Amino acid sequence: MGIVHFLNVNEGDCIWIKHPLEHNTIIDISNGGKVKEVFESSSLSGNHNQRKYPVNPIEYLKDRNVNTIFRFILTHPDMDHMDGIKNLFETYDVLNFWDTANTKVMDEKSDWGKYDKADWEFYQEIRTSVSSTKVLNLYAGQKGKYYNQTEDGKSGADGLYLLAPTLELVNEANDTGEYNDCSYVILYRTGDNKKIIFAGDSAEKTWDYILENYKEDVSDIDLLIAPHHGRKTGGNDDYLDTLNPTLTLFGNAKSQYLDYSSWNDRGLDHITNNQANCVIVNTNGSSGMDVYVTYETYAKKRNTDAFYDEKYCGWYIMTI
Repeated sequence: MGIVHFLNVNEGDCIWIKHPLEHNTIIDISNGGKVKEVFESSSLSGNHNQRKYPVNPIEYLKDRNVNTIFRFILTHPDMDHMDGIKNLFETYDVLNFWDTANTKVMDEKSDWGKYDKADWEFYQEIRTSVSSTKVLNLYAGQKGKYYNQTEDGKSGADGLYLLAPTLELVNEANDTGEYNDCSYVILYRTGDNKKIIFAGDSAEKTWDYILENYKEDVSDIDLLIAPHHGRKTGGNDDYLDTLNPTLTLFGNAKSQYLDYSSWNDRGLDHITNNQANCVIVNTNGSSGMDVYVTYETYAKKRNTDAFYDEKYCGWYIMTI
């Protein structure tokens, strides 16, 4: 039903879904500006150091002839998920913008680190300005044209189903300042009922809600984009017993912060951006979902029969 690109964008998130209806969905953005940090390499055994070679998602989209972004989804208001948002909106026509109704404030006293204050200021502007971009605050269970309903109201379309947040989770996050608790979590259903979950930076409260209300929907999924880039967030990892993902994709973080043990203890397969660089998943495979990576050395280590496919600009490593 679509092609998912999980981009290597430093310690942040950016996902591109190319839908069959020619809609392009972008979930979060990082490394989208002009000056970016290069992370130090690691001496850990088996580390392929691909976080040293991130892609700029805007250039990545240009190289693949993307002209319009049908929807941009900001999972939650952290800078590592909107790093380059201003450049993205200035480069492309963005027709729809999904945003949580958060009240987060960043000011002169905030620690901006490597991030550009202009991105935060643009984010605040686009949320309230009158423009050609339609801003949507959506909540768990909502249905709507194109994201999960067709023109005649039937289920399907782009296959995006909201599992979180609820209005209550957003309000609580606004009260506590714990904005991971209002992160979008999206279930992507393909035409042959494969299930992919984009988890944003969701934490324990979010997963408690999802398991109580959508347990059947999230059981035994095919692909998980790990919450919080795969970091240890201090939450309960029991949700993995229900999700039981065939494959999980981790973003970039220093190894001591990644929650490898929760996956390894359950025998769950996972790939990191630091190993594979970008990961491309074709959900339209005849026997399952075909997985490609852009780093040749990792591909051939993972699968001695790996081969390069020009259509996906990546090395085939497996089908799930």
